[in-house]
Amino acid sequence: MQPSLLALFAHPDDEVLRCGGTLARYAQLGVRVTLVCLTRGEAGRNMDPALGELNLEQGDLAQLREAELRESCLQLGIDPPIFLGYHDSGRNERLRRDDPLATINADPLEMEAKVLNVVAQVQPQVMLGFDPHGIYGHPDHLVAHRLVAAVFARSGSVGIPVARLYYTVQTHTEMRLLQNGRGLGVLSGLDPETYAVCEATIAARIDISLQAERKRRALSAHRTQTGPLSTLGNLTEMQWQALSSSETFSLGGSRTPIAHYPHSDLFEGLPLTQVQDVRA
Repeated sequence: MQPSLLALFAHPDDEVLRCGGTLARYAQLGVRVTLVCLTRGEAGRNMDPALGELNLEQGDLAQLREAELRESCLQLGIDPPIFLGYHDSGRNERLRRDDPLATINADPLEMEAKVLNVVAQVQPQVMLGFDPHGIYGHPDHLVAHRLVAAVFARSGSVGIPVARLYYTVQTHTEMRLLQNGRGLGVLSGLDPETYAVCEATIAARIDISLQAERKRRALSAHRTQTGPLSTLGNLTEMQWQALSSSETFSLGGSRTPIAHYPHSDLFEGLPLTQVQDVRA
C-alpha cells in the first residue's frame, strides 16, 4: 500500500509555516501528499504593494491567493490543492457573519461529506490539521480543527479508517521567539500558555533541515501574505531558523499502537511500503 497523507487547512499559506517542511519531506519519500483548503483566503489583505490594486468584489484576491497556493504546492512537491469552495470568514472587525458561504456559517455535516469523499479517493493513513486553538484562534482555523477531527472520527464508518491524526503545534519557546522583535503579527498579545503547548504534549518532532529551502520557496510563493508590509515576510534569521529545522505535532488520535513517544516519523509502525531515507 502506498503511504498517503492528507492535510486539511483553512487558507492559502496555512500549509507552510507549521508543516510545510513535513509535507515536502514525505512527498520526497514517495508518500502521496494531498492538501485540502477550505477557502481561497478572500478576506485577507494584500501585503505586497507591487501587486497593485485588487478588486475584492470581483474576486481578484481570491484568484491571486489560489494561484499562490498552487505555486506553493509545486515548490513543496505535493499534489495540487483541493479547494472546498467556502469563503474566508475574516476575523475581528472583518468577521463576515452575513456571508452564507463563510466557513463559520457552513453546514458542518456538508463539509464533512466533502472531505470524506477526498478520504475515499486518496485513502490516507495519516491526517494533519490545526490544533484545538487554531495556532492563533482564527475562526476558520477553529472550524478546520473541528472538521479534521470529525472526519478522522467518521473515517472508519465509511470504510477508510485513517490510522493517525496529528495537529500542528508550536511550543511555548517557539511561540515566544515568534513574538520577539517585530514579531509575527497574528501572535501579538496572545498567551503562549493558551496558544502553544508544553514539551510533554509533543507527539512527533520531524526533522525538516533538508527541506528548509523548499519551505522557504513555498512561503515566498504567497506574495500577498509575505510582502514588505507583512510581519510574515520580515522574520528574523533566528525566527526562520526555528521554523526551518524541525516541525512539531501533537496527537489527535490513533487507531494503531505507537511504540515511541515522541517519535520522528508520522508513519512509524504502520504496515506500509517501506519509506526510504530522504535524499537531498
